[in-house]
Amino acid sequence: MGKLYSFSINTPKEGFVNITSLARECLVDSGIRDGFLVVFVPHTTAAVTINENADPDVQTDLLLGLSKAFPADPAFRHAEGNSPAHLKASVVGSSVTVMIDKGALVLGTWQAIYFCEFDGPRTRKCYFKLA
Repeated sequence: MGKLYSFSINTPKEGFVNITSLARECLVDSGIRDGFLVVFVPHTTAAVTINENADPDVQTDLLLGLSKAFPADPAFRHAEGNSPAHLKASVVGSSVTVMIDKGALVLGTWQAIYFCEFDGPRTRKCYFKLA
């Protein structure tokens, strides 16, 4: 099967880190020409998504929308006080799959892969598996 790649990512307090170049590095190293890439984030207050890379306002709007959907609430019981981060991470998701065709990631013209931080800043892990 494919090789497992692991990266440490230094994240902001809240925001998106473009990890598309890391995915491409793994693809080149693997030599895989056709298959799939799975990106996995092993954290409960972080996530991964594929979204627009042309206009940085999209990232700002995503954070704004998620904050409006999951505001801090005094009724939350989690002792660490980061329940909104857990909710955001659960909705966005912990993994994405990207097709590989002829040695290239199959992404739309404006798409990029983003590590999503909802409870930083931190040093986080991200895993890539190609097959």
